[in-house]
Amino acid sequence: MNSVTRKFRLLALLVVSFTVMALLAACGDNTATPVPATTAAATKAATTAAGATTAAATTAAGATTAAGATTAAGATTAAGATTAAAGATSGTIRIYSSLPLTGSSKAQAETLVNAAKLALDDFTGGTGKIGNFTIDYVALDDATAAKGQWDADQEKANANKALNDPDAMIYLGTFNSGAAKVSIPLLNPANIAMISPANTYPGLTRAAKGVTEQGEPDVYYPAKTRNYFRVVTADDVQGPADVEFIKSLNAKTVFVIDDSQAYGKGVADAVAATCTSAGLDCSNRASITGKETDYKSLAATVKSKNPDAIFFGGITQQQAGKLVADIRAAGIKAPFIGPDGINEEAFIKDGGAAAEGVYSSIAGTPDDKLPAKGQDFLKRYKAKYGNVEAYTIYGYEMMSVALTAIKTAGVKDRKAILAAVAATKDFDGVLGKWSFDKNGDTTLTDFVIDQVKDGKWVNFTVVKPKFTPGS
Repeated sequence: MNSVTRKFRLLALLVVSFTVMALLAACGDNTATPVPATTAAATKAATTAAGATTAAATTAAGATTAAGATTAAGATTAAGATTAAAGATSGTIRIYSSLPLTGSSKAQAETLVNAAKLALDDFTGGTGKIGNFTIDYVALDDATAAKGQWDADQEKANANKALNDPDAMIYLGTFNSGAAKVSIPLLNPANIAMISPANTYPGLTRAAKGVTEQGEPDVYYPAKTRNYFRVVTADDVQGPADVEFIKSLNAKTVFVIDDSQAYGKGVADAVAATCTSAGLDCSNRASITGKETDYKSLAATVKSKNPDAIFFGGITQQQAGKLVADIRAAGIKAPFIGPDGINEEAFIKDGGAAAEGVYSSIAGTPDDKLPAKGQDFLKRYKAKYGNVEAYTIYGYEMMSVALTAIKTAGVKDRKAILAAVAATKDFDGVLGKWSFDKNGDTTLTDFVIDQVKDGKWVNFTVVKPKFTPGS
């Protein structure tokens, strides 16, 4: 073969090579940014909670996605939810709870966590597994030492932690209604089901005349779908129950005080809104912030009005104990009634001798009237953990609902699990048989009135309010 022939063949080979490369380039998107192999694999494997493959799936720290955007571990999609392998039938499902485990609500919140753990053990037979899923329960603290109670910034951080965790399917909480106002809008677009054991402010789920603010509850649901539920009855049912009890004390005039928080003001508003139709005078009203040095001046005002009863809408952590102590120190003997927010040992400790005889309403049934499941739970809880607080049993119920929904859905998919929670009907739990209504509220409406006797909260009577949620 001579040199001319060799040159001709080499030239022909080069022409063919360039032709093939041109054809390959024409078949693809020549404007796309090249994607590292590891990122492409991660992107291909990841799907959103709705089951759609996304190019914005979480990648390794610093990797460039197919969209060309650099992300870090835990990055979120445009909807704000970390992508997860939707539809998976095995793997880890994480349940977060967000409760005040620091400060004055610590004792109450810890019993909720313990009850949730007991429910998990019972449901899974101690294995921590539902089918091929491993259930990982993580208890987060939404309180800070600086505030001594729940903190909005901490609650936001907790909600974002769940939001950015592809394994997070359910968020248990919150304890305080104000905290729920922070987290519901964050979790709503991500379809993360939220189940509260203690929030009672009506505006989280429905509008209530004279109680809720304009725009509630829609303002908390930017995706225009519901993801929030509660196993405890709301204030607009509790208010009428409190008024019925106050009437049974032969009271005609009531001095209403609130602690300026969403929960406390909500239940106080509910009481005030019900008074007129019940024939009671609740025109005397005052608010506290929980930051006052004392309540001697307020006590003097209350004494000058000489009410037949005093209703306080608020929580222990807003100095409810000091309030009742100053009222009693002023020589006022009128019955003092509060909601479930003071139904805890901390209130008795703070109020001292003045707490004796105080009444508190709380949703539910007297311990000895609970169904067999409920009484068995209380017996086993006391044997394992000791003291039971007012909300302890609700901690068990919220986790039981969550686990039942996971089992019913059968897939690791936020939307599917959320739908299963929403479909909860005739749930046979420790509280009795109940359902979630269209708003995410429990159908249970009975209330127990407890009283402090010999330094302990004991059942006093049962009230069945003449009220239908949402009416």
